[in-house]
Amino acid sequence: MSVNALMPVMQEYCDVAIGPLVPDDSAALFRWVNDVKSAGLDVAYRPVDGVAFNAWLGTFATDTSKVLFVIRKRGNPAPCGYIQITNIHPIHRSAEIGIRIGSDEDRGRGIGKAALKLAVDYIWNHLNLNRIQLTVLATNLRAIRAYKAVGFEEEGLFRCAAFINGVWTDVLVMATLRPPSNPSEQWASAAPMKLAIDNS
Repeated sequence: MSVNALMPVMQEYCDVAIGPLVPDDSAALFRWVNDVKSAGLDVAYRPVDGVAFNAWLGTFATDTSKVLFVIRKRGNPAPCGYIQITNIHPIHRSAEIGIRIGSDEDRGRGIGKAALKLAVDYIWNHLNLNRIQLTVLATNLRAIRAYKAVGFEEEGLFRCAAFINGVWTDVLVMATLRPPSNPSEQWASAAPMKLAIDNS
C-alpha cells in the first residue's frame, strides 16, 4: 500500500503528519533503532537484530495496549520519525508515550512538537484516556522543551537513573492530564473537598 493511499487516514498539523506504518518504512525504523547517536538521546544503546526488530513491530498488530505512528512531512512520503504509545490501561485510562526523530537535520525544526500534539490529541479524542506520562533524560533539553510546549509538566526526578555513553544521567518524569471539556469534568478534577463530620 502506498503512502498516498493512506493520506485520508493520516492526521496533519503544521505540515507534519502521523499515520500508520507501511512496509517501505521498516528499513528506516530499523536504521533509527540501531543508531548509536539517536539512542543516546533517550536510552542506553543496544543493537537490535532483524529478528528482534520484526518481532517488536509485530506486537503493534496484536497488542491493544500499544499504538505506533510514523511521522512524515507533508508532501514527502519518506518517514522522518515515529511515536510509540504504550502501556495503554483501560481502567486507569493512562498510557506512556515516546518519540524519535530519525536524523539530525529533522531535529530542532518543530517536527517532533507537531507530531506530539497530534499524538496527544489522538489519545484524548480516540483512546479516551485521562493521563499520558513519559520519561526523558534530564540532559535532553530540546525534548523537554517540546514536551512542555504540548502540555507536559515535570512530576519527579530519578537521580543517576540512566547510564548513557559512560555517564550517569538523571531522568525526569513528565505527564499531562486530559483538559476538562465541560464543568462536571472540571469539578471532578479539582482537589477533593474536606467534609466536616460531627462525631458527637
